[in-house]
Amino acid sequence: MSKEPMGNTTRRGFLGTATAATALTLTTPPAADAQTALVPGDEIKVAQLSGPATAPRTATAPPDWTKPAAMAIPKEGYFKLEQGRYGPIFPRTPANYGFTIIARVKPGREQTVRDYGKTIEKAIAENPTALAPLKLHYLRWVLFNIGGGEPYFMYQGIFDTDFDKYTEDAVALFTSMGVSTTFENLEGFPMDWKTNTAAFVKFVRDHHCPSFLEYGEYPYVTADEIKKALRVKGALSAMLDQMQ
Repeated sequence: MSKEPMGNTTRRGFLGTATAATALTLTTPPAADAQTALVPGDEIKVAQLSGPATAPRTATAPPDWTKPAAMAIPKEGYFKLEQGRYGPIFPRTPANYGFTIIARVKPGREQTVRDYGKTIEKAIAENPTALAPLKLHYLRWVLFNIGGGEPYFMYQGIFDTDFDKYTEDAVALFTSMGVSTTFENLEGFPMDWKTNTAAFVKFVRDHHCPSFLEYGEYPYVTADEIKKALRVKGALSAMLDQMQ
């Protein structure tokens, strides 16, 4: 049934077009608000793949999510030094916000770190919204050895809040849940992190390795906007099923 013509289009094509149109309305503010659509304090620098090889520019209108974008980032991790609550402010990129933390695992703790992955899996299975306050898109944890030596842990996250707020929210979340963090198994991590947010943030910043290129197939779209578009697509699909 899904391949039967519906006027000049197909059911699948209609759903795709309708979902894209809905996503556009979700991510694009009214014209009157276009100039104030940016998050306060953010400088969203857009480098479209099809554009000239020039330095990223500051956006004056909402970024176009329909055009894939890439951003080359200086080795410092930012374009202009602006001090935030704990240090330099890192920019929003086409992939949104994120960090990559690399730290050495304490001797004998490699399996403990690996087992913690099961802890997170179980927590999300029991409560799918457990990590919702962090506004995450993705998390990726990697254990690796350098030259066959001691193990290192790499934590990669992409999210919709800024660098420091993510860390602050993580401290508040895990403290409220009464659980620990796998970071306790890393060398140099402050064990008083539950009452010393600044020390937690310092550890994250000290071990963050800024990326020098980030790419987004649908740049600057938030996780909430993606989920809204998918819900609309599901509703449209259900409506069309009723019309068959």
